Amino acid sequence: MPLKERIIHESLRLFSTKGFLSTSITDILEAVGTSKGGLYNHFKSKEELFFAALSEARKIWRQRNLAGLHQLDRPIDKIKKILENYRDRYLADSENFPGGCVFVILAVELSDQRPHLAGEVTEGFVRFKAMVRRLLDEEKTAGRLRDGVDTEQVTEMIFSGLLGACVTYISDKSTANLDHTVKTLIQYLEMIQR
Repeated sequence: MPLKERIIHESLRLFSTKGFLSTSITDILEAVGTSKGGLYNHFKSKEELFFAALSEARKIWRQRNLAGLHQLDRPIDKIKKILENYRDRYLADSENFPGGCVFVILAVELSDQRPHLAGEVTEGFVRFKAMVRRLLDEEKTAGRLRDGVDTEQVTEMIFSGLLGACVTYISDKSTANLDHTVKTLIQYLEMIQR
């Protein structure tokens, strides 16, 4: 793996366990096994490295969470698959994110201290909710959701449930609790569909 990619990879791993602010340049240099010159040859600042790592984290998130969606016809089945992928393919990815969901860790850590960076992270939350809402709206338009289902409320519930599952998983690393939450969200989706 080229040095630049190693720097991004090790930074992501450190950000997922220690956060951005608590990860020092020295931590990154030691994890990568390079010098300051090697790092600064690729990144002018720690903040520039943050944006490169965030971009890589988003790419990994898409690869893990959207896997297999193209094989499904029903929008609600795509949401269920995203939930399963989040549990089985994304949070289980201890190679890239040994501390859990790097987006949640960074959003919480940076919200007060570096709001401009936190805003970059939470932009992904907004896009995720928009995707879930769009899929639910497609299902509703097709007449495949029960009468009275409010897709905005369901979207918030799915997002909040997933966020809660993630925070719990970060704190206890219990795959049983994570599995229970994801199954509960999927069961709810099955209850509201026709």
